[in-house]
Amino acid sequence: MKIEFSEYDPKDIIRIIREWTELTQKDFGKSINKSERTIQDYEAGRRRYYTETLHTISKVHNLKITVEKK
Repeated sequence: MKIEFSEYDPKDIIRIIREWTELTQKDFGKSINKSERTIQDYEAGRRRYYTETLHTISKVHNLKITVEKK
């Protein structure tokens, strides 16, 4: 899975990854020790997430997340 971060809003990145893992918001949240509400807020853009959250997602779901500067 490769996502060009510059092509998406930050809120879309979490949704794309979650949908790719085929998990509900509740199950995805549980997998990274976040509540369903937190995942909903990330996806709606009501709450920002930090790079540590992406790091946790990558470890838990065995993904390689890289950001390339252009």
